[in-house]
This record gives sequence, C-alpha cells and structure tokens, in this order.
Amino acid sequence: MTVPRALSTNAASNVARTATTGNAPAGASLMALAMLNFFLADARDGLGPFLDAYLSTKGWRPMDLGLLATACGVIGLLAGLPAGALADRSRHKRAMIVLPVAFITLGAFLCIAWPERWVVFGSQALAAVAGVLIMPALVGITLGVVGSDRFGAQLGKNEAYNHAGNIVLLGGTWAASVWFGLPGVAALMMVTTVAAIAATLAIAPGTIDHAAARGLAAGGETVGEQAGGKAPPLRTLYRNKPLLLLSVSLLLFHFGNAPLARLIAQQFAVQMQKPFETTAVITMVSQLAALAAALAAPWIIRRNVVRLAVVLAMLSLPLRGVLAWAYADFAMIYPVQLLDGVGVGLLGILTPFLVERLTRGSGHFNLALAAVMMVQGLGAASSNVVAGYLVTRYGYPVTYLLHGAVALAALAAFMPVQRGDGGR
Repeated sequence: MTVPRALSTNAASNVARTATTGNAPAGASLMALAMLNFFLADARDGLGPFLDAYLSTKGWRPMDLGLLATACGVIGLLAGLPAGALADRSRHKRAMIVLPVAFITLGAFLCIAWPERWVVFGSQALAAVAGVLIMPALVGITLGVVGSDRFGAQLGKNEAYNHAGNIVLLGGTWAASVWFGLPGVAALMMVTTVAAIAATLAIAPGTIDHAAARGLAAGGETVGEQAGGKAPPLRTLYRNKPLLLLSVSLLLFHFGNAPLARLIAQQFAVQMQKPFETTAVITMVSQLAALAAALAAPWIIRRNVVRLAVVLAMLSLPLRGVLAWAYADFAMIYPVQLLDGVGVGLLGILTPFLVERLTRGSGHFNLALAAVMMVQGLGAASSNVVAGYLVTRYGYPVTYLLHGAVALAALAAFMPVQRGDGGR
C-alpha cells in the first residue's frame, strides 16, 4: 500500500473548534509558538557553533571535533525514529520540548566549566538524545495548532522567528563574550532557556489537535484503515517512493553541507584567536540570509514553486564550495555564509512541508519526518569525520571544494520527486 499524496482533511476545522475550548485563545498560542521559536534559536543548540570554536582554542584538533560531532550525530540518529513515533502518540508534546531544553543547557555549562574530553563527549552525547525530541514535538504542535492548510505558511513564520532569534542572540552572545567573557555567555544561555520553557508552557493544550498533529485524514482514520487494513508504519513509509527519493537527496546535500560552517569557524577562530566573536560574525551572516529565506517561503508555497526553490537551494552548495576554495581572506565568509543561509534556510522550511504533503492521511507524519531527518542526519554526521580527514590531509580549501560538489548528486536524486499536491 502506497500512501496517497494529497487528501482533503478537516484539520483546519478541528483547530477552529479546539481553539475555543482551551485555556487561552488560539491567537495567544500562536504568539507563544512564535516566541518559542525565537528563543529556541539559542536554547535548542546549547553552545552550537561556538562549541567548536571554543574547544579549538583549548587544544582540540579538527579530527577530535569531527569525532565529537559524528558520535553525537550517530546517537541522535538512533533516537530519531523513537522520538518521531513518540510525537505521533504523545499528548504531552510540550514536555518533549521543556525537558530537553533544560538538559541541553546543563550540558553546555558542563562543557564550559570542564572542557576535558570525557566531560564534553559524555554531556554532548546525552544532549544529542535530548535534542532529537524537540523537532518532532515542535513541528507536531505547529501542525496541530494551525492544521494542514496553513501548515506551510506557519512553517515560514516559525523559521522567521527562529532566524530572527539567532541574529539577536548571536549579537547578544558576541557582546556578552566581549564585555563579560564566559560568565556573560552562560548568563545569556540561562535567560534564553527560561524564556523558551515559559513560551512552551504558554501554548494552551486545548489549542493542539493531536489527531491533526499526526497528519490523520478526515474522521481521524489513517489511509490504511480507510483501505480496509493496516500496514506497519515503517513499511508504509518505505513504500512511499517520493519520500525515499527526498530522503536520499537530503542525505547527500547535508553530507556536503554540514561541515562547511564548522570548518570556516575553526579556521578563522584559530587564526584570529577570538572564538566567540569570530563565530558570531560567521553565523550571523548566514542567519540574516536564512531570515530572508523564511520570509520568502510562504510566497514560494503560495506560488506553487516549491520544486524550483529546492533546486536553487541545493545549487547554492557547490557555489559555496568554489568560493571558499578560491578565497582565503576572511571577507569570503560573507558570500559563502549568505548562500548557506538561503540554501539551508529554504530546505529547513520546505522539508517538513514536503513530508506532510507526501504522507498526508497516513497518521504517521511525525514518524515520517523523523525518518527523513534521520537519513539527513546520517549524511551530516558521517561527513564530519570525512571532513576532518580531508582537512588534515589536504587543508581547508580542497575540503570546501569537495564537499560542495556533493550537492550535484543530491540534486540528481531530488529531480524525480513530485510534490504531493501537484506543485512543480
């Protein structure tokens, strides 16, 4: 049984009905969702890209950092499918955000206080498991609050707030590191963690339609039930060929893309010996571009040019590789990171949108998204060790060029994919 790619649902009407029965109006929950995305920009990732730059100044080599990223990636991959299945079944999606956010911040504090290898590896491994729970819960809450018809537009709004949060909080991290050093960075992390938890709890439980959040068809039935039988969830997803092709293309793209920003941050952090300030500038450039991509995403979805947008996003990677290979001056980070923000920003919004369209009515949306993200994460995690080896053997410029070229294979895998509602 193959999952039909476009089914009408009553999710929007369910949301309208449940919005009036909760503890707060739907508008208040949407504002809380916006604030959650804003503060998650910092709280979800802990030290994020700053960790690599910080550890580089503490004697960690590129190969060590690559092993750390790969180990955490593999652990996250193993937890991905259970996290997606839990998000499909759980009616406590808010707890799937609150508890991981608190744990990730604790792990970041341990890394700052004790940058020894066993502390860093142990805390980041546990934080990787916690972090995997956040995305399916967040996307499920979004779908459950707004319904499938408004899902694409809301994804764009979520990402716009997320990237705006990244820009503001990266600037705050830079200022805190310059004026107060590590204590300032730690204080800012604590503030964003508390704010993210408060925003999560402000989303009224009654505004979340948990059936719609799973991608269920009209009447709360799965496609398999409508057809007179049930197929195991993973088998249903496995037989969805467009979903498989999308997964392969994202695996290849993120294999090429994942190490580039990290390697650029490492390269210039060591050269300039200002890890937090350097990484803030590098990351902020990409976040500005990603914010523009998020604002454009609803227009892309309305104009039915999702396929073209994905193609252009993937083509940004080989161009980044060529630019980073050709220019060694710090100024090269501006065009390189602008392309990063546009490419990765668009894919970050359009991936859950495409997965929802390709699995609509199955009742396994969160599991499907987790499976796609697991495959994507496999590419990203495995690339870090490869990138560390290439940098050690051939240097940064050649590594940038080779990883950028992988996107051409990703594009070839994506071309047969058709969007579920007829988009081109």
